[in-house]
Amino acid sequence: MMELPTNVFKQALRQGRPQIGLWVGLADSYVAELLATVGFDCLVIDAEHAPNDPRSVLQQLQAMAPYPVHPIVRPVRGAVDLIKQYLDIGAQTLIIPMVETAEQARQMVAATRYPTRGVRGVGSALARSSRWNQVDDYLRRCDDEMCVFVQVESVNALSHLEAIAAVDGVDGVFFGPADLAASMGLLGLPSDAAVQAAIMRGIATVKMAGKAAGTLTSDRRLAREYLNHGALFVAVGVDTSILVKAAKELAAEFTGASHGAPTGGAY
Repeated sequence: MMELPTNVFKQALRQGRPQIGLWVGLADSYVAELLATVGFDCLVIDAEHAPNDPRSVLQQLQAMAPYPVHPIVRPVRGAVDLIKQYLDIGAQTLIIPMVETAEQARQMVAATRYPTRGVRGVGSALARSSRWNQVDDYLRRCDDEMCVFVQVESVNALSHLEAIAAVDGVDGVFFGPADLAASMGLLGLPSDAAVQAAIMRGIATVKMAGKAAGTLTSDRRLAREYLNHGALFVAVGVDTSILVKAAKELAAEFTGASHGAPTGGAY
């Protein structure tokens, strides 16, 4: 029999060790493998805003597998059937977008657990996650390695934050600066002082609940500030933005072309 993979990301969070990640939106397994070699603790495969689906995510999970980096998947929506597919292809950590209430958070946790603890459908003979039923006692042991981050990214969700963070099985709360800013009437201004103050308060609330707080920023100073305030999971960049920035700088150096800085925040 084969061994069940340990969720090293979840283990690190429980030990209070900050995890530094990169957002991966280029939707390509070759890119994913390249990024898996550079030293991040985790890589977030985005299937919400990037052109990913379960098959392209599978290819990226396979590309990352040989390297010491933890893959995280963000599905396009918090749907039980879609979560089942991502778990079956091998995701152990999910970031679920647009979670508004504690009840929704409980449903998302349930989607990652087999009955009677949850509602995940049983199809392990077809699943990469169980190595096609070759992982010893997968059905009974896999729940312990699941890590669920729910994404709080609206004023309404913030009003329910304490209850959301208290949900059993929620390992962490991820704050989405771009959508939160939009919800606050500050579309395209995730670095606005009001947005940042809300996130800092949110981090404190999540910490008080004994859970891990996370967020995303391409501002290195702000990333360090999040970490100093106790965030345990900070994504510090986006692959598409890194490529655009480096390519524009190189083009400008040799052609004199200048098209201005990207707008709209981290993504």
